[in-house]
Amino acid sequence: MSTSSILRLQNVVKSYGDTTVLEIAELEVPLGDVLCLLGPTGAGKSTLLRLLAGLERPTCGRIRFHEGDFNGSDLPSPIRRRITMVHQRPHLLTGTVQLNIEYGLRVRRASNRLERVKDVLTRLGMEELAGQSAQTLSGGQVQLVALARALVIQPEVLLLDEPTANLDPARVALVEDVVREMRQRGTMTIVWATHNLFQARRVARRVGLLWNGQLVEVGSTEQFFQSPSDPRTRDFVEGRAVY
Repeated sequence: MSTSSILRLQNVVKSYGDTTVLEIAELEVPLGDVLCLLGPTGAGKSTLLRLLAGLERPTCGRIRFHEGDFNGSDLPSPIRRRITMVHQRPHLLTGTVQLNIEYGLRVRRASNRLERVKDVLTRLGMEELAGQSAQTLSGGQVQLVALARALVIQPEVLLLDEPTANLDPARVALVEDVVREMRQRGTMTIVWATHNLFQARRVARRVGLLWNGQLVEVGSTEQFFQSPSDPRTRDFVEGRAVY
């Protein structure tokens, strides 16, 4: 694996019983990358993120994190804490928004917790929600709290599964701005699953297309949208794909 890569998949297959839902010959994610995964519903995007998060283990194949083998659900806690996933339908703890966002920092016994929570609340325009019960939040607000909870611990790898699906356009723009800021800093590697071609074009450094569990193509954002090498990618980008 290249020394500049943080994740690499080789001959990875994920099956449930007799059904294969994901089959990736090779995928390499460089340090500091923002990789957007596109594809229709059921293409395997969420499954891939769960494998990268260590929430499931591949049926066969190899996943590496830095230079070490990645053993799925057996991943040691010190490694697991360096990789954080924001689920499409996240669950929050009982208590306030601030308690939810601070939780990961308390587990890690981090210093200056209140300052870090305040900073992420401000960056996402959520200051007024700090004392509100998580049980009273809208779907979009729950997504924002889950994202803030992930950002505040500053993981090495951030995995996002449709994190803006329930947000209004202004909030979507705010989240994308935060991701672009992190991309410019190069302080975090992000893998972002989305249905939205326009979003991928705005935030990604590289884009990949998943189709029926297969990784069809991965390339720079410019190459992916302007000169895709696979006809399925071209059809998807130009809106001619039939699912």
